[in-house]
Amino acid sequence: MRWTPNYCDATFMLSYNINLNRVAFASSHLQRWLRRLPSSALPIGVTAKGCKMLLRRSSETLRLSLIHLRLFSHAAAITLKEGAPLDPLPPLEYLEGLPRPDPKHAETIIAVPRASSGKIISAKERKAGRVPSIVFEQENGEEGGNKRLISVQAKQVRKLVDHLGQSFFLSRLFELEVRSEFGGAGDLIEKVRVLPRKLHLHSATDAPLNVTFLRAPSSALFKVDVPLVFRGEDASPGLRKGSYLNVIKRTVKYLCPADIVPPYIDVDLSELDVGQKLLMRDLKVHPRLQLLQSPDQPVCKIVGSGAQEKKKSK
Repeated sequence: MRWTPNYCDATFMLSYNINLNRVAFASSHLQRWLRRLPSSALPIGVTAKGCKMLLRRSSETLRLSLIHLRLFSHAAAITLKEGAPLDPLPPLEYLEGLPRPDPKHAETIIAVPRASSGKIISAKERKAGRVPSIVFEQENGEEGGNKRLISVQAKQVRKLVDHLGQSFFLSRLFELEVRSEFGGAGDLIEKVRVLPRKLHLHSATDAPLNVTFLRAPSSALFKVDVPLVFRGEDASPGLRKGSYLNVIKRTVKYLCPADIVPPYIDVDLSELDVGQKLLMRDLKVHPRLQLLQSPDQPVCKIVGSGAQEKKKSK
């Protein structure tokens, strides 16, 4: 059994499948095939586990790129004129008219290394006004390696969360400086762009208990729950008639390149009448963002008042 031809053929099929849903289907079949493949059939230095990890990574990337590919059958490819221009991919930068991070809210988060973890250590950190945290590399949008235990200042995190809100804090990129001590006088150990992945708050006081950060190089792809901002209520025909807005989704999950993670998504209500709704596919976002939920899920709906509903029932 020869590995290289089979892998190349399968990758070609995976990349140019007309139905985007078949990407995950083909990838799972390849992974099952790898489990049955004897180790002697692989080249020296190549393991089945490494190949499966490569497939998982490539399938996430292909999901994003396949949206923008022109996919042709053999017959259609023959009729395509040689040198015919294809629509170029939009650049990895924030586009005009779409939300972008406000520079006035840009802030560098200062951290110090933490030697060990555990409940007792974490409790001491919080008592000293610090939040036990961790920063690591992203992998498949969620898991990662190259972990570094750190502590950040509780007052700085509390200020950012109070000012932005928890969901907006988790959809914004920050600069993280790891220094030998707080105050800016310590030696700089690491400076990196990060995306907050998880934030745990105290149930009673909303004090930050721990924060997880992901390093965010330009090549990274992140699964982000992007918050929605509803605008145009004053102009909505349905709301002007006395109806009310039923908000179904507060955030929507997208696969985002690190350079264009949106801080939020604007939802325009100015043309919605009674009974009308907006679906996830109606949201205006950067073309390089991939929706990770069903596009037919509703985001919001204009619902009639109780009096109107009674009239309709009669």
